[in-house]
Amino acid sequence: TQEHLFFFEWGRGTGIELRGTPPLSHIPSPKALFVQFAEVFPLKLFGYQPDPVNYQTAVGWLELLAGLLLVVGPPVLQDISNFLLTLLMMVAIFTLVSLKESLSTSIPAIVCLGLLLLLDVCQFLAQTKKMVRHSRKKTPSAFKEPWT
Repeated sequence: TQEHLFFFEWGRGTGIELRGTPPLSHIPSPKALFVQFAEVFPLKLFGYQPDPVNYQTAVGWLELLAGLLLVVGPPVLQDISNFLLTLLMMVAIFTLVSLKESLSTSIPAIVCLGLLLLLDVCQFLAQTKKMVRHSRKKTPSAFKEPWT
């Protein structure tokens, strides 16, 4: 994880140098952000507070794997990854609200949560439509000839 942070910081610094802009000292590093996130972790109410580095690693892997499964996985794994990402976005919004961050900081998590919920609703409607189609089977007519 330290190597990943080094490459992230190196990439951020290289990008700043190439653009010719001064470093943005008011933007905290990801490690510092996850220290704050760990302090307001929802399960802290029950006595569990994660290590910030492990928390950052777990969130990163969860986002990567669940996002990949959402795109290319079978339907069952897509449903599971949609649920996990929805839960993760809810925790992200809870964390940002607990830290009293501005609304603009929460917008990416809110948009992602909205898109995940929209995907879930669309899948539900598609399944419902498929079930309605299958239930409308043609029943044989009780009378072979029309009434006269």
